Amino acid sequence: MIEYALFASIVSILFAVYLGRSILKEDEGTPAMKKISNAIREGAGAFLNRQYKTIAIFFAVVECVLIALVYTGHLTIFVPFAFLTGGFFSGLSGYIGMVVATRANVRTAQGATKSLNKGLRIAFSSGAVMGFFVVGLGLLDISVWFIILEWFYSSVDITTRMQYITSAMLTFGMGASSVALFARVGGGIYTKAADVGADLVGKVEKGIPEDDHRNPAVIADLVGDNVGDVAGMGADLYESYVGSVIATMALAVAAGLSLAGISVPLMLAGLGIIASIFGTFLVRTGEEADMHMLLKALRKGIFGAAILIGTLAYFVVVYTVGVEYIGLYYAILAGLVAGLVIGLSTEYFTAGKYSPTQSVSSSADGGPATVILSGVSVGMLSTFVPVITVAAAVLLSFYFTGGFANPGMGLYGIGIAAVSMLSTLGITLSTDAYGPVADNAGGIAEMTEQKPVVRQRTDAFDALGNTTAATGKGFAIGSAALTALALIAAYSEEVSLLGKELTLSLMDPRVIAGLFIGAMLPFLFSSLTIRAVSRSAQKVVVEVRRQFSEMKGIMSGKQTPEYARIVKIVTLAAQKEMIAPAILAIAAPLTVGILMGVEAVVGLLAGALASGFVLAIFMANSGGTWDNAKKYVEDGNFGGKGSDHHKATVIGDTVGDPFKDTAGPSINILIKLMNMVSIVFASFIVSFALL
Repeated sequence: MIEYALFASIVSILFAVYLGRSILKEDEGTPAMKKISNAIREGAGAFLNRQYKTIAIFFAVVECVLIALVYTGHLTIFVPFAFLTGGFFSGLSGYIGMVVATRANVRTAQGATKSLNKGLRIAFSSGAVMGFFVVGLGLLDISVWFIILEWFYSSVDITTRMQYITSAMLTFGMGASSVALFARVGGGIYTKAADVGADLVGKVEKGIPEDDHRNPAVIADLVGDNVGDVAGMGADLYESYVGSVIATMALAVAAGLSLAGISVPLMLAGLGIIASIFGTFLVRTGEEADMHMLLKALRKGIFGAAILIGTLAYFVVVYTVGVEYIGLYYAILAGLVAGLVIGLSTEYFTAGKYSPTQSVSSSADGGPATVILSGVSVGMLSTFVPVITVAAAVLLSFYFTGGFANPGMGLYGIGIAAVSMLSTLGITLSTDAYGPVADNAGGIAEMTEQKPVVRQRTDAFDALGNTTAATGKGFAIGSAALTALALIAAYSEEVSLLGKELTLSLMDPRVIAGLFIGAMLPFLFSSLTIRAVSRSAQKVVVEVRRQFSEMKGIMSGKQTPEYARIVKIVTLAAQKEMIAPAILAIAAPLTVGILMGVEAVVGLLAGALASGFVLAIFMANSGGTWDNAKKYVEDGNFGGKGSDHHKATVIGDTVGDPFKDTAGPSINILIKLMNMVSIVFASFIVSFALL
């Protein structure tokens, strides 16, 4: 069982290395293209180096707290080390993805000079490198820790041993969540501050094209695509992946399935890696492909992987726990189908070829105000299908595994559904990480003034990237909802193991108070992150205007803008602004737990999950809709670029930027990090709670 998971993790890492080496063999293009790519790479590297120094300080403080809790008997000796490894691998996943993306962007642009399929394959392969490193490193971390803890507790009976192992392993989920939150929030603030500043001054005020080399914020904007949408996303989904697997392993022990139950999520994760590798070879397209054909090419890979998992998972269940637990197989199918439905729903509400986004474009007749109103409306409407889908997946997986007769088995079934949804992460993340690379390739093509056919191809990649990025965020948020539910169950089980009788009732004022506070937290968190983008963007706007005003030769092309100044401004602003949201995620469950008790913490986690899931879907989809509504106009509809329609949709896009790339995708990390903090500090809360 553990040998299979370890083998699959190594296969995943080796496949990612193979893809990375293949990408690096591709042509980098002209000297001008290389120069721009190097500037993007240097800016992204400088930002991450500075960010990781901030994270290191945070980890040092938390590590001291964890060691103190070890000495006071609240935690085992393994917890501080697990916390460090979780954070290290989460950060490493994002860093590797960014390193590859900043080298693949110029190769994608050069590939587009030869053919559409060539550029698509390079961009997709770069996304696949991060996708397979994320799942490979995640499963490797889990496997190695399981082997170490299994050896250490070998003298303990099997049930108690599994409890000790899963309890210790849950801790490195907190380390992964912490890095993910810093990466998503910091990277999101950076990328959207640069993007908003570049659009408002360059496109709206000066009327120059997107990614024009005359825009002083263009390099910072292209850097932001990597630090926010690649590095941040990689750390985010690594955390979701390991969190779902470990929480389900813990729930297997609570359900009484012991080692056999622990084997199912590990085997399923390993199977997902093999199926995802198979799916990558299905991604191909013809030279005359339109947006529909490009989407179909990516869907072929995702659907192919899901079908293979759905077929082989039957044998995994029968082999590990026996045919009497066949309900687990149906829970796996429920998770797979839920992930696909959420992806298709997100695509419908955000892609330019469908009526919701086209209606936002047409609403520009009334100016920016009606664009914003219609985008908000579409975003709100788009929450319906994902919420119903997740609710159905929860009920079906609970029912199929006999949860109404045995709640422990039902909760385990929900965890299995979460692992199943994330089992295709290798290829799903590939299609998501593809987007920023495609966006960068378009920018490089524009700045180096490539032939119209090249820009046409990279524009097709960019438009597709907007849709796949929106779909990926919907998938991440949906999987986070199931994972968080499994983590809440794991927290309840952890409290029970500590000897505390947990009585949950809506008549208990502590639970109600926790629900209200939890429901409020995603809104407070979003306020902090959006205000951070606003403040940082203001600094960018002021600097870009200054350069246009004082450097008269920029518009004529006789002077080169001071790109590095903008990069420095947004780097410093992002590092400063990301601290408050991160502290909120750590402090909220601890404060509520100490002041109101463990029952209030369950209410807090449930309230944050319910409101955060809906709010995250709303913001991610409304932002994606505004972005593609702008693209739809830029494709020549409603007057095309430079028209009043275009200017109105650009304003809508700037409003949507922090929605879809900062606040929205960060909420799912907030939810899971609060769960992880609650689990790790459960003993401390039980000992010192005032109520």
